[in-house]
Amino acid sequence: MTTTSKTEELRKRQDIALAGGLGSARERHLAAGKQLVRDRLASLFDDGFDFEDGLLAGTERGLPADAVVTCVGKIHGRDVAVVANDMTVKGGSWGLATLLKITRMQKVALEAGIPIVYLIDSAGARVDDQRDCFLGRRSWPNIFYNLSNSSGVIPQVAAMFGPSPAGAAYIPALCDVVIMVDKQSSMMMGSSRMAKMTIGEDTTDEQLGGARMHCTVSGVGDVLVANETEAIAKVRHYVACMPQNWRERVPEQPARPPRVGAKPINEVVPLEQNVPFDIHDLIHGVVDEGSYFGVKDLFAKEMATGFARLGGMTVGIIANNSRHKGGVLFVDSADKAARFTWMCDAFNIPLLFLMDISGYMIGSSAERAGIIRHGAKFVQAVSASRVSRITVLVRKAYSGGYLAMSGSGTHPDAVLALPTAMPALVGPEAAINAVHYNEIQSLPEAERATFIKEKREEYSRDIDVFRKAADEFHVEAVVDASDLRNELIKRFRVYTRRKYAVIERRAAVHPV
Repeated sequence: MTTTSKTEELRKRQDIALAGGLGSARERHLAAGKQLVRDRLASLFDDGFDFEDGLLAGTERGLPADAVVTCVGKIHGRDVAVVANDMTVKGGSWGLATLLKITRMQKVALEAGIPIVYLIDSAGARVDDQRDCFLGRRSWPNIFYNLSNSSGVIPQVAAMFGPSPAGAAYIPALCDVVIMVDKQSSMMMGSSRMAKMTIGEDTTDEQLGGARMHCTVSGVGDVLVANETEAIAKVRHYVACMPQNWRERVPEQPARPPRVGAKPINEVVPLEQNVPFDIHDLIHGVVDEGSYFGVKDLFAKEMATGFARLGGMTVGIIANNSRHKGGVLFVDSADKAARFTWMCDAFNIPLLFLMDISGYMIGSSAERAGIIRHGAKFVQAVSASRVSRITVLVRKAYSGGYLAMSGSGTHPDAVLALPTAMPALVGPEAAINAVHYNEIQSLPEAERATFIKEKREEYSRDIDVFRKAADEFHVEAVVDASDLRNELIKRFRVYTRRKYAVIERRAAVHPV
């Protein structure tokens, strides 16, 4: 065989591998409204692949690229590794070569210190390959081992375009952020058919593990999108929010003013503590236009978490949203905030807390759900974080919620207050009921309402931010709402210059 014929054979095999699955499989894939895997990658990267590993794997067995594309390309000019399932080849399932390709690209990403993106659309592990891949050290669990040991070292992103069943569901679950296409992607430990067969439950795959369920109820999903184009855009946005690895900081971008048409903050925040408002209106009035990336926006909506830029610098935002459940901390919102804190701390992203909280949820349901245990998780995450933190007292700053939301006792770099702030152990309602209960009960019924009203007004004046917090230097500054953005930018510029303090220990014991 001549050199020319060898070259021709190479090109022929490359063409077969690049084409993906058979024509019928491709047609079914496209008819379902999905993009082919290499079209997804063309949209994801700035300008194609830098290189691809294992293109010819599986070709002898009629499995182009063995159902997975593993490659490196650039997003916003920075190197990113990608593992992308090809659903047109045996349902995107995993065999031995698939395993070897995935784990190899995981190693490349970790050793190079670059983010890794998983484009998920897979039927999971191949049962007929279990002899080679299930038991022993060269097995599918190596994928999850690598994910676990890369956590907090390099950013790990999952974008879900289709299924990820059984053990394969741990790929997105072990990533930092999970983006899911509505009515198209899913993940579940067992299918609806299996649920019917084993436990007698009648359900559907969509109800059991659909994208909307995971983004609103289970909390496994972080971002729900309408289509694949939006999913790719979200991946690119998220990568822009992250550094290449834990040793670096997020590159700054040119500063942009807040969103056009955003309400002035002093028109957003009500004076009355019990009047709800959407904290996102305040966020968009402060951060650079178009920079906000919400994380778990549809889950535990009483707490808002997300990334944004302030004067071109990336920060993580944790904010109480009184529009939902009064902004009170519940089990899910405490977990949501704790995990987001860990993520920012892992990747050198400063934290901005916008506090408007009356405390943790009380009552038998909350206690049985473990509000203390989950609340402790949030407190520990905040207290142990080493990145720069600024806390803004927006309105309510009561009880244990004040502590969890990066109050002074957790040693933030600064606690700022808007003039509307009301820091106190408890709010006026609870305080008056506790202090004056016997006196109230002794009054004639007709006089009680007036007495309570007067005492609450007196208490509210006493916890006014100027009387105690500012006067006794319990806050670093009281800032006019119109100056908040500039104040935050200037302070973060200084605070992020400090070196991170390190507590010497092997590992912390986290509340679960």
